[in-house]
This record gives sequence, C-alpha cells and structure tokens, in this order.
Amino acid sequence: MKIAVKTIENKAAGDMTLDDAVFGVEVRADVIHQMVVYQQDKRRGGNAKAKERHEISGTGKKPHAQKGTGRARAGDLKRNIDRGGAVVHGPRVRSFATALPRRIKMLAMKSVLSAKAKEGKLIILDSDKAKDHKTKPMAAVMAKMGIESAVIVGGKEIDANFARATANLPRIDVLPSQGANVYDIMRRDTLVLTKDAVNDLTERLKD
Repeated sequence: MKIAVKTIENKAAGDMTLDDAVFGVEVRADVIHQMVVYQQDKRRGGNAKAKERHEISGTGKKPHAQKGTGRARAGDLKRNIDRGGAVVHGPRVRSFATALPRRIKMLAMKSVLSAKAKEGKLIILDSDKAKDHKTKPMAAVMAKMGIESAVIVGGKEIDANFARATANLPRIDVLPSQGANVYDIMRRDTLVLTKDAVNDLTERLKD
C-alpha cells in the first residue's frame, strides 16, 4: 500500500510503501473492543477501601450484659449497625487488570492501524522536527492539513519544539512510537505517523 508523505509545512515529500501485514489486515472490531476494555481495566485505580470489623479502632470488651438490660445483644461496638462501626462487604483495594494474549494485542493494533488507513484518516509526515515551539503557527499548520482531532505518533523520541508547540492544542495528542496504543488512536479522528513511527510500528508488529 502506497501513501503520500507530507512535510510538517504540509508540502509533498514523496511516497511511502506501508506493509500490508500491518496496515492492510482485516479490521476486527471485536478484537479492538477487547483491547480497549483491557486498557481501561488496567487504568482503573482500585484504591477504594472501607474498614472491616477487625480494622475498627476501639476495645473488644462487651459493652453490657447479654441479658437483663432490655437492650439488644452486643459483643462489641464495631458492628455495622453501630455509629463509627464497620462496613459489611465494603470495597477492598484490588487490581481491576484483566489478562489478554499478546497475539490479540498485536492483532488489535494492526486492526486499528488498518482501519485508519482504509478510512483515509492516516497521514504520514517525513519528520516531526519543528522550527520553533510556538503554538500559533503549529495550529495554523494543523488547520491547513484539516486536522482537528488527532493522535500524532513520532519516533522513539519526540522533538522538543514539536512537543511544546502542540501541548496546548485541544484534541491533539503526541506520543512516541513505543507509547502508541489502541485506545488513544481510537479516541481521536485522525492518525498522524512520522516515517520513523511507521518503521518502528512495522518492526514491532510484524510476525
């Protein structure tokens, strides 16, 4: 699959051949969904915690006699019905992470890359080197390219000027190639890859 390459100034910079094994596979919506759920599960904190009966501060002494007082039986004052008592079946600190085979993760990434390519929402840049760190000229370049919502994936390291120039642009995410993931690509309309990113992703995903 051949695709046109553009410069950061939106000028033609030749063509690039994309590997069909990475950018031309069958789009599997079910696999993409599994990967998105996997990523969202992994991001959940799981830090909610309620104190159980053995964790409540206080004495374990029986508050009053078992019989003869006219009151309900009580072994201590840490019960869930007592003020300041324990919570029954409350939340515990836990991990919400789920397991997903590596081949499914790779297939999901290939599917989302192929989906963007088939929809015509894939743009290839020859480089992400920016002349300065100003946001205004970068916003003008994005508008000229018709980009309103995009994830931009660079090489192993993002150019400092480019990162600063795009930092304040709404709905524009910038990631290094090793940080490219299904969820972030899916949540934005356009996918922008540098030539280095294409090479890195192809090497990472090719069987």
